[in-house]
Amino acid sequence: MGSNVRQQIEAQLKQRILLIDGGMGTMIQDYKLEENDYRGERFADWHSDLKGNNDLLVLTQPQLIKEIHCAYLEAGADILETNTFNATTIAMADYDMESLSEEINFEAAKLAREAADEWTAKTPDKPRYVAGVLGPTNRTCSISPDVNDPGYRNVSFDELVEAYSESTRALIKGGSDLILIETIFDTLNAKACAFAVDAVFEELGIYLPVMISGTITDASGRTLSGQTTEAFYNAMRHVNPLSFGLNCALGPDELRPYVEELSRISETFVSTHPNAGLPNAFGEYDLSPEDMAVHVKEWAESGFLNLIGGCCGTTPEHIRHMAMAVEGVKPRQRQISQWLVDYLVLSRSLSRKIPCL
Repeated sequence: MGSNVRQQIEAQLKQRILLIDGGMGTMIQDYKLEENDYRGERFADWHSDLKGNNDLLVLTQPQLIKEIHCAYLEAGADILETNTFNATTIAMADYDMESLSEEINFEAAKLAREAADEWTAKTPDKPRYVAGVLGPTNRTCSISPDVNDPGYRNVSFDELVEAYSESTRALIKGGSDLILIETIFDTLNAKACAFAVDAVFEELGIYLPVMISGTITDASGRTLSGQTTEAFYNAMRHVNPLSFGLNCALGPDELRPYVEELSRISETFVSTHPNAGLPNAFGEYDLSPEDMAVHVKEWAESGFLNLIGGCCGTTPEHIRHMAMAVEGVKPRQRQISQWLVDYLVLSRSLSRKIPCL
């Protein structure tokens, strides 16, 4: 399992630009859910507030989450992200729900799998895939949260590995086709995640394609842990992912130079799912589907893209317009790294001098 999916997706990526879905949180907000909606019957007496725990909705409002998945599929998405951005034990600790992490990841993958399979049955020529999402957690392994104690950390590498391992097992068992390590702001967190994913693959004997997506946090073009796009890429390239990308934090205007840079250096496929612009004074996103599609079309025609989707503030309409914008545009061609070029040149040179080579 896994190798066939990777071959299928790679074959499609060579032919066209694939669509990732858009913002899950944005869509959930439109339902204007209250505390009781989050609690449902099962958690009616839970001892802490649950409003805002969007991942929990796969247990208390599964039909709502499936409706959102189906809306994105109808809009043209090829890849669904599971509703598990904050579903690790570490992030779920905010609600004292660490013990539910495994169940939430499993049910989220199962819901997305059902939606994807239903739409694949409708359009067999366009198979839909499920990406099991592993978010960054709400802690950082590289930076102290206490300015008075630079050496302090509120999470360890081993704790991250344990949390990510549990989530990964459940996402696989729930039916994910891929694993998406996304919105990476701390590369050490991402390394713990990649280590956990690889260990679970070996444990289960299942090797799924992995997608990696970092986030540039400000105009300096760096991640929160201080790396440029190229440094981040080189720090994670050993994972041999299906795709490398950027998402969140910035809108398409601000993100463009970093997508271009990633496109220039990446030896694998390139993905991006930007925000619908930067948030306004009310925390809302103003970039319309039509305006966002203009940026996406220019990126595609510039040869930057293999996969495109949306993050905060994007809706099925944004994805629908992106799909129209990239239709018929040739996907980005993968790069051959300079070290490989040098190696091949050196090998050819040596083979002329040493017959056994």
